[in-house]
Amino acid sequence: MKPFDIQVNGYAGTDFNSDTLTADALHHACQCLAQDGVDAILLTLITDTIPAMESRLKRIVDFLEKDSFARQMIPGFHLEGPFISPEPGYVGAHPPHAVKPANLEDMKRLLDASYGLTRLVTLAPEHDSHYHVTEFLANNRITVSAGHCDPSLDQLEAAIGHGLSMVTHLGNGCPLQMHRHNNFIQRALALHDRLWLCFIPDGVHVDFFALKNYLRCAGLERTIFVTDAISAARLGPGKYHLAGREITLGSDLVARLPNGQFCGSTVTLPRIQTHALQDLHLTKADLTQLVDTNPRAAINLI
Repeated sequence: MKPFDIQVNGYAGTDFNSDTLTADALHHACQCLAQDGVDAILLTLITDTIPAMESRLKRIVDFLEKDSFARQMIPGFHLEGPFISPEPGYVGAHPPHAVKPANLEDMKRLLDASYGLTRLVTLAPEHDSHYHVTEFLANNRITVSAGHCDPSLDQLEAAIGHGLSMVTHLGNGCPLQMHRHNNFIQRALALHDRLWLCFIPDGVHVDFFALKNYLRCAGLERTIFVTDAISAARLGPGKYHLAGREITLGSDLVARLPNGQFCGSTVTLPRIQTHALQDLHLTKADLTQLVDTNPRAAINLI
């Protein structure tokens, strides 16, 4: 098994979204990921202004060019935003002031800043006019994922027709209270045969009993486990940061913003392995499919 985590915002004290990220800190995070059994990741940058995201991408690309180990560990980027929903609940922990509708000009600026290393983009289909950005990315073999969004069933189906192929951390990036039937989770599950569905299997972002239901509904063939890890992952309770925002990690190892809202995850691959076998009653072969085979297929690495 060669676990490939397609959503990692930081690790072991390193915040990939920090404007003060150093080459040494990036290398340290990669070393810790490898020690925990991770084979590779998509380094994830979350919503910010386009200039801020450009600057971070360029800085990290420069680090990767000079660090062969980090380059091997990080085959690409996951851009989670800024083209997501600005609506409360759906925007999640992303800074609302930087959220904007999808547009080709800004998308191309971010792709240029990543020097061809962007592999995955999370956006809100309902904020991608005529699905132009989705189609452009898909035509360039960049996986497009729906996340922090609330498209109607018709909008979601139309986006799939233009190249959308994934859902980011299903069950999260949405309000705690929604319509009991007609909600984004149910719409995504209804189209599971045409989408890769990603989940954070930490028992916090999705209760294990609910995750079991989702797995039974969607099947393992189109399901992916991610950590959505932040800088606090692998560490103990304390104060940490994500893109300049202070996060508190309590004794329950749940990362929260000052308002109590979840902000990324601190789950690690070893913990996912334990949860998969003990709480979700999956086999080792199932786990390999969820953390190795499926994520590589979803972003065209197989």
